[in-house]
Amino acid sequence: MAVTPINTSSWSYAEKYVAEDEVLASARARAEEVGVVAIGSGGGAALRFLAAVLEARAVVEIGTGTGVSGLWLLRGMRPDGVLTTVDIETEHQRLARQSFKEDGIAPQRVRTIAGAALDVLPRLTDGHYDLVFADGDKREYGAYLTEALRLLRPGGVLAFDNALWHDRVADPAQRDEQTVAIRDLVTQVAETEGLVPALLPVGDGLLVAKKVWAAEGD
Repeated sequence: MAVTPINTSSWSYAEKYVAEDEVLASARARAEEVGVVAIGSGGGAALRFLAAVLEARAVVEIGTGTGVSGLWLLRGMRPDGVLTTVDIETEHQRLARQSFKEDGIAPQRVRTIAGAALDVLPRLTDGHYDLVFADGDKREYGAYLTEALRLLRPGGVLAFDNALWHDRVADPAQRDEQTVAIRDLVTQVAETEGLVPALLPVGDGLLVAKKVWAAEGD
């Protein structure tokens, strides 16, 4: 039996199923002011769910923005969990820290690192993290995957936002650099031994995968 695609109203209903509060709304407003496209509420709720299921104590976020996704992640993590979040824009991280403060999150629970992701990630500890979430430069998604596989413990989960990229990934006629990079990532995750993947149609697409065992040499 063929599955009928959901309509726009059902998609919107699902996206808003977990409502955002005033703190998240403020963080989202800051994102709009500085031109950051934050993860949608549906994707955010999925991140919180993943962090909660994992009882995550250590999470890496690539792309701090103004703290929208960080708030969702922290709300799902253990009370003693630490979020390590990386962004090249120091002003965005300042705004994110403001968002975290408004939510009553202790400063020691968030480690903000300013810098290019591919300069910072190699300095983080192998096999230490429960969850790695990427929402940075789409052209670097393949390199982020390599780093995520190294950083995750066996049983950990990776997540990439914008995995459908405004409906462009599914259209083979779309060949711009960002679309091709994301399309290649989706294929690579599906074909990587030791990963259990799923492509969730929330927001602009959330690609997730569980690392079932350590890669050879880990």
